[in-house]
Amino acid sequence: MTFEYPSIWFLVLLMLLPLLAWRMFVKRPAAINFSSTQAAKQLPPTWRMRLRWLPPLLRLAALALLIVGLARPQFGRTQTSVDSEGIAIQMVVDRSGSMRAMDFKLDGRPVDRLTALKKVAGQFILGGDGLEGRGNDLIGLVTFAKFADGASPMTLDHAFTVGKLNDAEIVVDEREDGTAIGEGLGLAIERLKTLDESRKPQRQGAVKSKIIVLLTDGENNAGDLNPLDAAKLAATLGIRIYTIGVGTHGSAPFPVINPFTGRQELRPMEVSIDEDSLTKIADSTGGKYFRATDTDSLENIYAAIDKLEKSRVEEKRFTDYRELAIQPAREGSSFPPLLLLSFGLLASECLLGACVFRGIP
Repeated sequence: MTFEYPSIWFLVLLMLLPLLAWRMFVKRPAAINFSSTQAAKQLPPTWRMRLRWLPPLLRLAALALLIVGLARPQFGRTQTSVDSEGIAIQMVVDRSGSMRAMDFKLDGRPVDRLTALKKVAGQFILGGDGLEGRGNDLIGLVTFAKFADGASPMTLDHAFTVGKLNDAEIVVDEREDGTAIGEGLGLAIERLKTLDESRKPQRQGAVKSKIIVLLTDGENNAGDLNPLDAAKLAATLGIRIYTIGVGTHGSAPFPVINPFTGRQELRPMEVSIDEDSLTKIADSTGGKYFRATDTDSLENIYAAIDKLEKSRVEEKRFTDYRELAIQPAREGSSFPPLLLLSFGLLASECLLGACVFRGIP
């Protein structure tokens, strides 16, 4: 509770109440001059005599409440309004057979490229290890090999999206293996294009911008849609594409089964990434191309994208004050305002003085 300035100075008048109480209870002038009151003192006091202090006390209490009311006490309730414009992010992840290359490490242990991606992309979405997370952004997931699949819709339920990312597996069927970068981009663009239409009926918040984060470790060798044509369409729709080429240069260790021992071994195999096409895809849409050769560089890439694409969050705080002198502290409260309570005490004092405690004129 606070008091309005400069009305708070009315509280100084409370210092006069002790003087007034002393005048009313201690120094009371005699109403009738009488030679002796000894006989009257021997009479037992009535209940009216015992409660004679009540009307003056009601008057003092009413004056105290009136003074406090003049000081304008206020009860404030702070409310917060958050206005945000999130970013729509479509993750496009390669899960072709080449992602089995174990040239990444987690906690000092060699892992395949998709496993490293799951950890770093999960931190990018949910936060952790220096990343704040994308709490205000719509995030969806598209995976692709020879064909593109919509693994997760655009949603604010990021735990669901990360769960779908963790469920993604590298293809083992040769009939499904391949790298259809254009198909993955095309499906992501289609989802971002229809995003505004799906949000208008629900009157949901505005989307500040739309981006695609494409991660692949190979060259486009499947699908009917050329990745550069998909990039031109994205640029027309105002969608930025950030491309990430994953893998070491030259060769990378792949797990293979030794036919003689039946055990899994790591053998170096030649790898190739079409960095020229990935760079053109990013540049044509206003995005950027990155190369990730290990887990640390992959983390740095996602941190860089996190800084480049920031959501706008504006927080407004305001306080709703209730004047306790004329309003109850809370809506629907049975406790009356201070001025009404003060007038009620004065009315009670006048009523008691006119009947029960009526004095001699």
